[in-house]
Amino acid sequence: MIDSKSSERSRKRPETKAAVSTFTLTDLTKKGDPRLPLFPYRQMKERVLGKRYRLSLVLAGDVYARRLNRTYRKKGYIPNVLAFPIDPKNGEIVLDPSEARRACGKRGESFRFFAALLFVHALLHLKGYRHGSIMEKQERTLLSLFHIKNTFRPRRAN
Repeated sequence: MIDSKSSERSRKRPETKAAVSTFTLTDLTKKGDPRLPLFPYRQMKERVLGKRYRLSLVLAGDVYARRLNRTYRKKGYIPNVLAFPIDPKNGEIVLDPSEARRACGKRGESFRFFAALLFVHALLHLKGYRHGSIMEKQERTLLSLFHIKNTFRPRRAN
């Protein structure tokens, strides 16, 4: 026999599902490689892709990043960032902090600014943006929204 009071109580209580993380970070870099600056990665992801989008951010070294670039893009150089849409609600970003560190000074950008730009750039690719002025405007808007500024200071020659 079923107790009507306990049955009634259980009908009113919604089932609770285990929380599923929508953002994961995996560090495959070696000791001594540059560390990625701290940013509100999850909030940036949610702003561009939404709260339900599941994103994996992988920090990779040169060898792994180049291998992925060769395999999936048929390019032989070391990329600073790659974006892989898995399906409409899942994607992965592979960022190479060492390559980003090497490239930022040549661009006249601080490492902190350039790393954030690469992350936002990859998010926009996952959203469906293609290179061009519209994407660049979105990048500037998002970096400004999260108060990320270029603090590059060129070195003085002695």
